[in-house]
Amino acid sequence: MNVRALSGSIKRFGAFKTVADLALRSVNRVILLRILKAILIQTVDPAFLECDERYRGTFLDEAMLREFAADPRNQISPAFLDQALAKGDECYGFLAGDRLAAYGWYSTRPTTLDIPGLRLRFDSDYVYMYNGFTAAEHRGQRLHAVGMTRALAAYLARGCSGIVSYVEWNNFASLTSCYRMGYRDFGTVTIAGLRGHYAVWHDAGSRKRGFRVERASGGEDGAGPKSG
Repeated sequence: MNVRALSGSIKRFGAFKTVADLALRSVNRVILLRILKAILIQTVDPAFLECDERYRGTFLDEAMLREFAADPRNQISPAFLDQALAKGDECYGFLAGDRLAAYGWYSTRPTTLDIPGLRLRFDSDYVYMYNGFTAAEHRGQRLHAVGMTRALAAYLARGCSGIVSYVEWNNFASLTSCYRMGYRDFGTVTIAGLRGHYAVWHDAGSRKRGFRVERASGGEDGAGPKSG
């Protein structure tokens, strides 16, 4: 982290969080240490249902996704797409003309993490949100928040209890955004390991909602996040 970034982080998040973030980053240069904040949203905030009229939001069908996957700027690999669609995951996205501006993926089944060999399992009453993406030229338009809120409304209408997800403990900007739109913490999962050997700790809140990280069995794990 350079001096400008360090100063900006202190001004935005405070000295304690900035130092804690640097410490965690330093530890991860030696061993893997991930602290995942498990978050949940169950209520639609009408303030996050509308966006600029130049964007069209919709659940993207397979034909559209195949077309967008051919463009590397969209960060959807054909292999990822095959896995996600095979397990029934859905993608809510925003189109700006014929370009893909933003998207988020939603799953009702256990989903692999970006840590090899591990997957996330969660209560079947909920939908898991992962792989949020907004193209650089469309950031700052609240598309991520609006997309999640519209997806939440759709899943609640289908009888789901809400959306669960996780954010890295030290990703303060993302956590602030999630809290603003109505997410709340319900647990923490800590993962530590070296060379593919991991220990995982779940707190009482994550255990209560069946939100847990487990070893993925061969052939069972599906698509998962590109980043945590």
